[in-house]
Amino acid sequence: MFKIGEFSKLSRISIRMLRHYDEIGLLVPEETDPWTGYRRYAAAQLMTANRITALRGLGFSLAETAALLACWEDRTAMETRLLAQRAAVEASIQEALDRLRLLDTTIERLRKDEKQMNYDVTIKTLPERQVASVRQILPCYDREGDLWHIFVRETALLHIQDGDPALCISVYHDGEYKEADVDVEIQKTVKGTYPDTEHVKFKTAGDSGLRHLPGPLPPDRRGESGGGILGRGQRLCL
Repeated sequence: MFKIGEFSKLSRISIRMLRHYDEIGLLVPEETDPWTGYRRYAAAQLMTANRITALRGLGFSLAETAALLACWEDRTAMETRLLAQRAAVEASIQEALDRLRLLDTTIERLRKDEKQMNYDVTIKTLPERQVASVRQILPCYDREGDLWHIFVRETALLHIQDGDPALCISVYHDGEYKEADVDVEIQKTVKGTYPDTEHVKFKTAGDSGLRHLPGPLPPDRRGESGGGILGRGQRLCL
């Protein structure tokens, strides 16, 4: 049996954390003196301590660590939980990479002293027009490109003629900015009539009152206004 200090040195877990693990039931000492409160650990508990340290190093919370210890011998359950954690780590890495790209872009703009970060808003009105449209609920605004890929794929053989003016339009139908499940529609002005495809619908778009921002919005501001229309060198926002 080991005193808590001895067990701390062998397990490389601080006395403070060992006491906390005892309090939450994660690693309970083999014996606790009812009079002095002194904790004593068995040698076999070093393996449990090592497992806790390993799981914490993999990013699992204390609650998740307790659940994993309970199913340690179940290879299928362990693999399922480890794969889920791997996916979560990959997602966090991607978020960090996206944040790095935004930081690099911001630093580059700052060094160039670009003035397009200031926006003057004017009112524009688009007349009634024929458009090809794709509208879906997307996980986030950055997935708007998925709709354009669908558009290109399903209209490749239709030989669509551009409308006049030729506008590629993104419309955000939600009444506010949303973190997820955003209602996005893309439109391209066309000339002539064409059959609908699985996802591309041809229709007449009515008059639209819009706000005009000179120059495209920076990537980190997309969707900020709650709606937008992108034309040649300009963005019009609902």
